[in-house]
Parts: sequence; C-alpha cells; structure tokens
Amino acid sequence: MAIPFFKEMRIGAYVLKQKLLGRTRYPLVLMLEPLFRCNLACAGCGKIDYPEAILNQRMSVADCLAAVDECGAPMVAIPGGEPLIHKEIGEIVAGIVARKKFVSLCTNALLLEKKLHLFEPSPYLFFSVHLDGLKEHHDRSVCQPGTFDRAVAAIKAAKAKGFAVNVNATVFEGMPAEDIAAFMDFTTELGVGVSISPGYAYERAPDQQHFLARRRTKELFRKVFALGKGKTWTFMHSGLFLDFLAGNQEFLCSPWGMPTRNIFGWQKPCYLVGEGYAKTFKELMETTDWDSYGTGRYEKCADCMAHCGYEPTAADATMRQPLAALKVALFGVKTEGEMAPEIDLSGQRPAEYVFSRHVENKIAEIHAAEPPAGDASRPRLTAAE
Repeated sequence: MAIPFFKEMRIGAYVLKQKLLGRTRYPLVLMLEPLFRCNLACAGCGKIDYPEAILNQRMSVADCLAAVDECGAPMVAIPGGEPLIHKEIGEIVAGIVARKKFVSLCTNALLLEKKLHLFEPSPYLFFSVHLDGLKEHHDRSVCQPGTFDRAVAAIKAAKAKGFAVNVNATVFEGMPAEDIAAFMDFTTELGVGVSISPGYAYERAPDQQHFLARRRTKELFRKVFALGKGKTWTFMHSGLFLDFLAGNQEFLCSPWGMPTRNIFGWQKPCYLVGEGYAKTFKELMETTDWDSYGTGRYEKCADCMAHCGYEPTAADATMRQPLAALKVALFGVKTEGEMAPEIDLSGQRPAEYVFSRHVENKIAEIHAAEPPAGDASRPRLTAAE
C-alpha cells in the first residue's frame, strides 16, 4: 500500500475507537464539495448539470472548516466540480491540515501546476489526480484531447516539489482488462498509487451506455487482478474492497461512512445519490432512512459498487474479520471459482426523481438572498473564475 503507515494507524485507531464505543454508523471520510463548477464536461459525470446560478455558488472557508469540525471524520476528500477553481482552496486545505485531518484534494490537474504555490507539502495532504486509464481512454472519457498529457506533467511537477500524489480512475464498460492492466503498469512506473472504482450510473450523465452492470464489474476486475499477479501495483484501497470488486465478498454499502457536504447542505443519503439535504451533520445521521437505500433496496443503487459506499464497509469488515483481510493481504484477491451470491433485487423500491425539485428550491433561495435591482450595496452573483 502507498498509504503512509502513520495514516493507516491513525485511521485504524479511529475505527477501533468507534467499535469500542458501540457505534455502528460513523463517518470515515468527509466528502467536501465546495463547488460544482468544473473546467471539463465529462460524459459520465452527473455533478455539473446545474443552472449557472448554482454553478456560481461556493462554500466559504468558514463553512468548509465548520463541516470538517462538525463531521469529525479523520479524512477529508475534496472533489467537485474542480476544487482548484475555488479562489480560497489554499485556505480551505491549510485549515484542514492544521486540524491534523488527512486531505485528498481531487483534481483533473489542468490547473494543478499553476496552483501548486497555494499549498505546502505535508504528510496530511495528497493530490488525487483524475486519470481514467491511458491517454486514449482518459481523453475520451473527459471529452477533451490533451488532458492526459497535461495531467501526467502536473503529477510529475507536484512530485518534484515534494507533494504526495496518487491517481483516481473510474472504469467504464468497453475498457478491456488488458488496457486497465497496462494503465496500472504505467502508474507503477510513474510512482503513484491508484484509487479505482466502477463508474456510478448518474441519472443525469450524458452517456448512459457505458456504465458497468454489477456482474460485469466483478468479471472485469477478476481479469484485471489476474493480470496483476506478481506485479507491484499499488492500490489505495483496503484488500477487502478489492476482494469485493472481484465478487468474493457480499457487502452492503455504508453510505454514512463517506457523508457529503456541499452548497445544498448535508446530502442524503450519499455522495452519488442526492435525494434530500440536512442542515447539520447530526440531522443527516438521525433523519436519513438509511435502510431504504443500497443494492437490493433501491433501484438507483442496483449496480453500484463505488468505493464511497463500499470502502467504509470493507474497513469495518477488516476490523471484524482480520483473518479474511490477512488472507487477501498474503495471497492476493481470488480470481477464479465461485463468486459470492448476488444480492436479490426483487424487493427494491422504484427510483424517485427529485433532482429538479432540489434545484428549484436552491434557485429560489439564491434569488431571495440577492439584493433588489439597483441596490449596489451588496454584490450580485458573478461569473465563474
């Protein structure tokens, strides 16, 4: 694992503390989205389909740090949108690092070299650069040629300045196992670890044809891991999560494990599904009907195997089943034989489509906060940076 040992120990101690306190639902990673605006328009993204008034919104430094304190998770991931567009991203990261929280700043890296001066190398900070495979696959995935080369150049520049860097990869249908293996070989040469996950089928994503079904995900990852036998690939995941991707574990997701705070509030139930918002973290935890979500329970969750729902489950399983985790660590992920049983989908409730209502409510809130026409005492919404 490329995860620093003291980070593993800190997070492991945190999880152990929660278990000793008898808590079954607790946050592991805060997903902090300070904006939705992005400088790319990826075909598989469901995070940027908002009106301009919402794309122009930003969480303040104070709101971001208050969310970190309120949640209490030992690690904070900052996705978006593109976080480096936020004018105060340096202050946000510095404030989180000062709290001795681990920060994963997720970025497509188009602005990374330009913005490196805003940050200081720290054992609590690492950049997580979005790379969806090698050049052809990545550039097609993000719908803009040249982005792979720019991202790789930025990774090298950040590493040269002493920053910790890994890459996060989203896998879609149509990407052969051999190409994923070649990508993993490349990341080994580049000297970075990899966070990898099948793409979630966002209902608003422009491309609906290339999201992986659950069985197909398991078959694909078995082939990838088989190709990686004997190699020194570095995954930024627990062994049991990788074992789950290969179909060897029957896990239910833990959406509370990676709670999301964004410009709407605390998102119910998870980073991928937004079907309501709470004003506080306490309200999120106490009022969300957690048992109504997840594979087998809700249609939108049927094919999801994303790390934001299942990595917390794997972390919990590691504490409960240390011998199973040790077996994977020693012998690797099983790539042959029977898979764990599939979750029965016959009882899942149908999907609800509530996105438009939340957008309309937010637009009304924004307009209500704007100064009257002709009032120059308060600034109005401005265009994106």
